[in-house]
Amino acid sequence: MELGDAGRMVGNVWLTLPDRFPQVELDVYIIMPNHFHGIIMLNDRRGESCIRPLPTGDHKDQGDHKDRPYGTHADSLGRILQAFKSMTTFEYIRGVKQSNWSPFPGRLWQRNYYERIIRDEKELNAARKYIAENPLKWAEDKDNPGYIP
Repeated sequence: MELGDAGRMVGNVWLTLPDRFPQVELDVYIIMPNHFHGIIMLNDRRGESCIRPLPTGDHKDQGDHKDRPYGTHADSLGRILQAFKSMTTFEYIRGVKQSNWSPFPGRLWQRNYYERIIRDEKELNAARKYIAENPLKWAEDKDNPGYIP
């Protein structure tokens, strides 16, 4: 699989994450035409929740803050991925305006992300293998323009 300009931009933004978040160490990743896989290692962390606890005091009217109270914790995986999606979306919009990239309808990225905690070398090696072999599954992806059921 050969990356186009947009794919190279996503890869470049990915590789800058440790500059913005010093606790981040990047491992393998793959950029697919319709999704992305990568392993992020958070150093000096104990698996803190990415959701901040409710502040003390009387907060009867929380509105939309029932599920995600008062934002994402500053150095959490959630915040890192928010930054990644934000930076790539900004750069993609720039590419649409300046380099005639195809515009995207709605959002560039899905709202959330899938995460899995890797607990040991065996799981790490399995995740690395899954990522490395992901391009082989593209022919079977229903979003692939060449997909034949």
